[in-house]
Amino acid sequence: MALSNVFETPAAGFNFDNAARNAALEGLFEGQAPKPLKTGTTIAGVVFKDGVVLGADTRATSSEVVADKMCSKIHYISPNIYCCGAGTAADTEKTTDLLSSNLTIFSLNSGRNPRVIMAVNILQDMLYRYHGQIGASLILGGVDCTGNHLYTVGPYGSVNEVPYLAMGSGDLAALAMLEDGFKPNLELEEAKELVRVAIHAGIMSDLGSGNNIDICVITRQGVDYIRPYQESEYKDKRKMKYKYPPGTTPVLTEKVVPLKLEVVKETVQHGYSLNLEKTPPNNIKQ
Repeated sequence: MALSNVFETPAAGFNFDNAARNAALEGLFEGQAPKPLKTGTTIAGVVFKDGVVLGADTRATSSEVVADKMCSKIHYISPNIYCCGAGTAADTEKTTDLLSSNLTIFSLNSGRNPRVIMAVNILQDMLYRYHGQIGASLILGGVDCTGNHLYTVGPYGSVNEVPYLAMGSGDLAALAMLEDGFKPNLELEEAKELVRVAIHAGIMSDLGSGNNIDICVITRQGVDYIRPYQESEYKDKRKMKYKYPPGTTPVLTEKVVPLKLEVVKETVQHGYSLNLEKTPPNNIKQ
């Protein structure tokens, strides 16, 4: 095995080794090469005196189309842990479902709630294993025997514990509000209002975020999942009824394809015996 290139010192300057490869790959695509898909979300979290407050908007987008106006982005992990997800909706839902399943098995075996750091370690190992192929940017918040915790878990497996945080395409505006209004040992109502203002700032500054605001409060006494905490002040009103008579859209082509089916006749006789008779295949036209 020739592994000498692994131990060589990289050459100084820019490296254009992949330029020829990229040009060859572009020739395989007919027309325009695929581009990365921009996702839209604003999620935030704050640690206050008695627990953690998580918040998220409810808009799910597919390119420039609003796919869902009431998407739930705050996911249940365990009775004392919840998680906000930004990125690809399928990835965030599947990742949080797998984490919740693993922690449920742990709780059934041990008879106690899991610690937040345990959930973070499982997420970190899962996401790092796929090196960013899972598009899930997560905010994990919870309360356990060691205190109140808020973690950020990136799609590559990076982990940070922070007192407040915002993620998603509207995170810059949301983080500005959090940095301006956060202080240690916030009261419950102050923390809820701070998260609401942060999510609202992200909604007003980002087209990929919008509609309602959900908030989840996690304390030692339990969880208060408020959905929606604030409804959107911009609601669509249809100005007319969109009903079209039959024949509005013309049928351009019509093609009838015959289906070849094998018909099986079943006859039930006394004594619980079954007699099957097969008939030759018939050409059935539809």
